[in-house]
Amino acid sequence: MSEHRSGFAVGVTVFAATMLMVTGAFQVMQGLVAIFDDTFYVVGQEWIFSFDVTTWGWIHTIVGVVVVLAGIFVLGGAVWARTVGVIVACVSAVVTFAWLPYYPVWSVVIIAIDVLVVWALTVHGRDVLS
Repeated sequence: MSEHRSGFAVGVTVFAATMLMVTGAFQVMQGLVAIFDDTFYVVGQEWIFSFDVTTWGWIHTIVGVVVVLAGIFVLGGAVWARTVGVIVACVSAVVTFAWLPYYPVWSVVIIAIDVLVVWALTVHGRDVLS
């Protein structure tokens, strides 16, 4: 007996997995820029989460790699990957929120995508391609 899957739900889940991989790749690039050229990012106003730019670079690189891996596993249909995907999207949003003074507009875009990923994985996460 075959189970009917909504095309919309599958599409949203594939979107979530793809966005995890894309935002993770962006975070890795952002982190590498901060590691190799710590004068590239200019801090506007100081916030409570003020770390050295190189430290932020390592944080973004590590979080970005984990986010990309979660997206790959969600796209592969691993059931546990949905939970991991939601967790890393939340971590990504929190880390990006703390990064607001360095790149405000881009941070808001990444946070919005992370929220969409959490929504997609929690509402339609069961309807993955297997």
